[in-house]
Formats: sequence, C-alpha cells, structure tokens
Amino acid sequence: MSILVDPAEVEISAIRAQGPGGQNVNKVSCAAHLRFDVAASSLPAPVKQRLLARADRRMTQHGVIVLKAQQSRSLEQNKQDALRRLQELVDSAATPPAQRRATRPTLGSQRRRLESKARSGSLKALRGKVTA
Repeated sequence: MSILVDPAEVEISAIRAQGPGGQNVNKVSCAAHLRFDVAASSLPAPVKQRLLARADRRMTQHGVIVLKAQQSRSLEQNKQDALRRLQELVDSAATPPAQRRATRPTLGSQRRRLESKARSGSLKALRGKVTA
C-alpha cells in the first residue's frame, strides 16, 4: 500500500554539507534538510499513529521527522534523496503489522521443558551444604 506524501507539506532547506569539499565547501549549500510534521500532515490517521509510535532518532519530541541528505554534490539530487527516504518511511508505516495468532506449544516441547526444569532443579539441589 503506497500513500504519497504531499510535497507542499514538506519543508526542505539547503544547508552546508559536512566533510571535505575543497575551497568551494564554505560557499555552496548543497545538503538538503527535510522537515515533515506528521501530526499536521494529510496522512490517514492509522499511518500517523504508527509513524508517531516509532522510537526513531529521526523523529523529534514534537512529531517532526527530520532527514538530512548530503550524499550528492547536487542540491537537487539531495532533495530527491530526502523525499525518497521520507516516502520509504511512510510506506513502511502504511502497511499494518501482521496480527499475532496465539498457538499452543506441542506436547513434546512441554515434556522437554519440564524435563529440563527437573534436571536443573536436581542439579541445584546438589549445590547445598554437605552433611557428613
């Protein structure tokens, strides 16, 4: 299920990229800084809830996703990269998690568990004080 992010709801600003860049590095702002407010977006409510419930370092306390793209030397390519990564994040939250179905343990696994418990219990009973 793919839900497209509205580009009007995304705030992209140009910032200076980190790392080596030669003489031009202090003059050119080629990294893209993307901010996307999840609560104020037009995403469906379940997708918003799943996005906000994630413990992600890219999410601020106020529910704003912050992405920084600086792979390319081109600002336009970095903007496209940031938008692509945001879309991947939204797509991953758009698919609901699979419901867990409770299953019963097999009879053999129950017996093996009880036997190992009895074995470790008898081993621990041998650790007591020696009475002679």
